[in-house]
Formats: sequence, structure tokens, C-alpha cells
Amino acid sequence: MRRYAIEVSGGCQCGAVRYHATEMLDNAHICHCRMCQKAVGNIFAALVAAPREAISWTRGEPARFRSSDHVDRGFCRDCGTPLFYEDLSGDRVNFTIGSLDHPENFPPGANTGNEARVPWFSTLLSIEDGGITEQPDDRDWWSAIQSTNNQHPDHDTTVWPPHKQD
Repeated sequence: MRRYAIEVSGGCQCGAVRYHATEMLDNAHICHCRMCQKAVGNIFAALVAAPREAISWTRGEPARFRSSDHVDRGFCRDCGTPLFYEDLSGDRVNFTIGSLDHPENFPPGANTGNEARVPWFSTLLSIEDGGITEQPDDRDWWSAIQSTNNQHPDHDTTVWPPHKQD
């Protein structure tokens, strides 16, 4: 597995937990195992690793759930965002790709845990395109979302939420 000197940041939806890594590994993958499905509340977990020594927590600390004798699952205790899978005997932490500020930079290169892959997974690209989420044609709906949005932006901030001092 190759290491890349690339700086990445990420965190949870509410911004209470943020992390930074100075190196990443080339292991971006999708895990379909049942434990990953339950951990992220979805049909798979998209993961990519950073060497443990390259990681720093820049805001808050993640909560942990010991999903087996040797694995911790990390998440935000405030908003529940799944953040990582960590084999405690290993030398890396696998972050959820969706928690990265730039998930588009880590396309998965493998499917693992295929014993639990849902049978309809391979049909996802052939289903109807449902359009965009933001519904720009419904200005009142979109304005209400924008004015009450509590989601942390996809970059580091010195103060979050905006009305609270670090």
C-alpha cells in the first residue's frame, strides 16, 4: 500500500469533531460487510486510510464504539456522523470518505465484504435520475433550509458554530 503526502481535512456534520491528516494511503474502497452497513446506517461504507501518526484531531474528540474485540468505530457524539473504522492492532485509521472535505479526491478502487453486499447494488447506476436535492424552483423551501442550516462547511473554521467562541 502506497503512502501519499497529501494534506486532508474532514469532520462531522455539525462541526464538533474535525480532523487533519498529512498523509493518506491508496486503499480507498467500499466495504459491504454487515458490520460496516450497520456502523454507517447504509448499504456500504466508503473508506480510505491515513497512517495513525499522520492524524490530528483539530476540534473535539470522536466518541468510540468497540464493534468487536479489535475494532473501534468513531463518530460524533453530538450529531452521530460516522467518522472512522480503526483496527486497534493496526497502524492506520480508515476514515469514512463522506466525512472528508473533498470526498471526490478518493474514488474507491475495490469492493470488500462482498458476502453481505445487497443483491441490488449493481443496479444503482441504472435507476432513474431523481434530480438535485436543493430544488431551486421552490424558493421558499430552499430559503428555509439555507437560513436554518446547521451543517459545518467543507473546510476548517476557527469558530463553529458561528455564534460560539472556541
